[in-house]
Amino acid sequence: MPKPVLLPSQLDDPVKQATLGVLKRVLDPLVELMFDSSVTVHELSRLTREIAVRNATKRVMKETGRLSKSRVAIITGLPRSEVARILRIKDISSSNRIGQHPARKVLAAWFDNPRFLTTDGDPAILPIFGKRRSFEKLVATQSPGTPVRAMLDELAQLDAVEVIAQQRVKAKARIPISTGLNARAIYGIGERTADLLETLTKNVRHTSKPLFEGTAVMDDANLEMVSLARREIADQATSFINSANSMLRRSFLKSNHSTDKSQTKCRLGVTVFYFQDDTNASTKAKPVIYGRRKNLQRIRYASIGNRTGSLKAR
Repeated sequence: MPKPVLLPSQLDDPVKQATLGVLKRVLDPLVELMFDSSVTVHELSRLTREIAVRNATKRVMKETGRLSKSRVAIITGLPRSEVARILRIKDISSSNRIGQHPARKVLAAWFDNPRFLTTDGDPAILPIFGKRRSFEKLVATQSPGTPVRAMLDELAQLDAVEVIAQQRVKAKARIPISTGLNARAIYGIGERTADLLETLTKNVRHTSKPLFEGTAVMDDANLEMVSLARREIADQATSFINSANSMLRRSFLKSNHSTDKSQTKCRLGVTVFYFQDDTNASTKAKPVIYGRRKNLQRIRYASIGNRTGSLKAR
């Protein structure tokens, strides 16, 4: 008996399987963030469909020069009616993009702008209020409209500044790290995750002139070395980011002096981050032991007069 001939669609696709595996790894932490932020699976599904339709539409337009809802439906696997429905909805995602964190802009100017530096090139200790060289003036130039006290509280919460005697403030760190579940920190997750994924996927698609990406990792690190490693990496990474910021600033100033105002602009940058997987059993959270659940009982109260009894839960 001859063997059945398998169609190409029936054969295993290693690239597709690898992509599904990657999506699972990427989605795992995002789903946890969803739960923390009360985002439902239905909302995620709706968002995924909308993004898929809009990206597929851009691809089809680029390839053919015209919109074909049928082609978009084939690429996404969605019904043509749903493709049409999604395309009727105004895309507001582009207006949701935020710029650099105002706190980061303030700190960057404090570490770079000669107006706010000492003669040694260090961030000067500034009076909180004042019309000239002050923290108030620094905030006004980098984040117009932001109240001075609000910015001071934000930077203090990030442990990036310290308020000292005589209403003065001292910079402690150039790079603040947002922690806690708040909108600004979550926007930061999206910004950095998207940048990393775009770099990796661009390198996969193109073999010439790849964008730099590198990872140093140790799979069997002893927990005793973790504290030292984190401190050393933080110090070296801070020094590198400071150098990168200074280089970008010099390039920006040089390009501003150029006489050619028609030069194409683009966004570029570099991000350094530390990661650690607590695979050792001793580092995992201990299971929570719950007490015995107390049952609720219904009590029937005696009827009064001609009225029937009622049920109440205790």
